[in-house]
Formats: sequence, structure tokens, C-alpha cells
Amino acid sequence: MGNIVWLASYPKSGNTWLRAFIYNLVENPSQPGKISELPSYFEEESKPRWYQPYAPGGDVLSLSFEEAMQLRPRVHQDIADSRPRGSIFTKTHNMFGQYNNLPLHNVTVMAGAIYVVRNPLDVVLSVADHFGLSVDDAIEFMGNEETGTPTNEENVAGYMGSWSTHVASWTVQSHPSIVVVRYEDLQDKPNKAFGSVARLLGMDSDRRRVRKAIQFSSFRELKKQELAEGFAEKSPNSRHFFRKGTKNQWAEALSDEQILKIVDRHREQMTRFGYVPPRFKSPRSG
Repeated sequence: MGNIVWLASYPKSGNTWLRAFIYNLVENPSQPGKISELPSYFEEESKPRWYQPYAPGGDVLSLSFEEAMQLRPRVHQDIADSRPRGSIFTKTHNMFGQYNNLPLHNVTVMAGAIYVVRNPLDVVLSVADHFGLSVDDAIEFMGNEETGTPTNEENVAGYMGSWSTHVASWTVQSHPSIVVVRYEDLQDKPNKAFGSVARLLGMDSDRRRVRKAIQFSSFRELKKQELAEGFAEKSPNSRHFFRKGTKNQWAEALSDEQILKIVDRHREQMTRFGYVPPRFKSPRSG
């Protein structure tokens, strides 16, 4: 059994919120943990420093998409070896599967995973803001089975596939050490949802500590810290990393045509997680 605990999600689905909770739970600080400490506290499997030893001349930007995918099992082994004792929490936005028969996650070093799923009707708004896309282009981005992200100075290329493929890859198979939580339940049922995360980590017995970690990682707290000090993970396309954090933003932001397009493309997974709006439950005929 390995030691990597994957912190997985489709982009803009709550990964940072999850990391803030885990930081406050594990470290148990007397004051809310600083979001500025998250990038150094958690590993990210896409960070160029892990790939530099294997890139020609250490130039990660020279790696092709295929080459980046080929390096992942080796990189994940290096991440695991970097902390031989205890779990190492590692962020990933890749789907759980393969790209052209290349494994996107090295399961031999995997101890477990926490996957956060969020309503794609809301995700599309955050994706548009983060990547500098129109909402219609973000809908296409999330519906494209070839969707990935390129290598740049901050991250090595990743492969996500469509939103539906991503969600199914992490949640359909019955791996005993993968905990799936809905973003909306983190809001509406925080004690239960965050409690399932604490249970996976073997830290659910101290309920006061769990409740404090929930309070210290609230969206309001994260937003307050970003406004005061900024946040290194903010996209240059966005005014803020932590935008609104509320559910059902889509109800006022999306047209019926846009909603239908998203539901039609992702109906199966949206139905599984209770995301199809009542008046769009019946598929269009013809």
C-alpha cells in the first residue's frame, strides 16, 4: 500500500476548500490556517519541479503532451518517496484512468483519495472565469473528451476529458479508499460531509477539532484572507480566486438553452448526483 492520498476534483469544484479543511484539521492551529501556506503544505502532481529531472536539459516546457503523460508514474513514485513516513496529500485534476494507454495515476503508491464533485451548472461559471472563456466556450470545454491543460511555467500538462468522464472515472468504480463528497453537501451538511473526510484520515473521533477545522476553512474566511493578502493560485484571468462559493448561481446566470446543453451532455452523471433541475429531467425528443 502506498502513501499518496489524492485530493482530486474537476477544476473549480472545491479542491482548495478541501485542502484548507485538511490543513486546519491536521495542524489544529489556534487561528485559521493561512491560505498562503497551502501550496507548500500540499503536493501537486503537476508542478514542474517534479518533471525537471526527466526533461531534456531540465526544460519542462520542451516536453510534449505525450511525454508529460509518460512521466507521471515515475513522478508519482518520486512524490511518494519524498515522504517515506506518513501520508502525503497530493492535489490532482487528472481523471482517474489512462490517456492513450498511459496511466494518469500510479496506483501502486496510492493510499486513498478524496474526490469533490460539484454541479456542472455552477462549475461552468467558475471555469469560464478561471480560464478566461465565455460561458458557451466553457460549456464546450467541459463537454470535450479531449480536454486537457497545456504545460506552462506553473503546471505540467494534464488530461481531464469531459466533466462526465472525469466524474465517472473517480466515482463509478468501488475503490474502498476513495471518499466522494458533493461540494453542495460541504455547504449544507458540513459536519457529515467533512466528517467523512476526517474518517478516511482516521481523525473523526475528536468532533470539536473537526468542527473547528470546518469553521477555520469556511468560504468567508478563505475569501477574507484572499482580499487581505492575495492568493498565489489565482488565475490572471480572474479578479478573485474565491468568487462566490454559493450553489445554484446558474439559476440567474445561464439561459435555458445553455442549461439544456449542459444537461443533455452530462445527464447520466448529473442524475447520479442530483444535479438535474426539475424542469429539465425529461430528455428532449427528436
